[in-house]
Amino acid sequence: MDQISDGLDGKKNPFLDLDQDGEIMAMYIWIDGTGKQLRSKTRTLPYVKDPKPEDMPVWDTDGRKTDVTMEQDEGEYSDIFLKPVAIFKDPFRRGDNILVLCETYSWDSPDLTKPHPTNKRALCAENMLKCAHEKPWFGIEQEYTMFDFTGKHP
Repeated sequence: MDQISDGLDGKKNPFLDLDQDGEIMAMYIWIDGTGKQLRSKTRTLPYVKDPKPEDMPVWDTDGRKTDVTMEQDEGEYSDIFLKPVAIFKDPFRRGDNILVLCETYSWDSPDLTKPHPTNKRALCAENMLKCAHEKPWFGIEQEYTMFDFTGKHP
């Protein structure tokens, strides 16, 4: 059996193979208030076969610590709610552990009706639903510059 190395000088990490006793680690991941960084935190949950985002609990976090509330005055309420929207197998923690991609909702919206101002996905999803009958197209544009074999001339 091949040993999987995770950067520990070629040695196998024995902690990756510990029995989790019917539980999993769910890493909640969201885009912070800068729109440029990913943030995450992990919780332990009971194992569920083929989990769906709507089966996952909503979680809260202090937005001040994750730049979601960038220009907030000291003392203002800064919690945000993390709503799961997609789930993937965790390739780093292996086993049944999962990555839970989330969008953010304002602290005063426990019913998840008021997306946080930094939550651009909610507005996009709302507009995509309105235009679902249009069958929109998306394209990716790539530009290349070709150099000769010396790398000096385009």
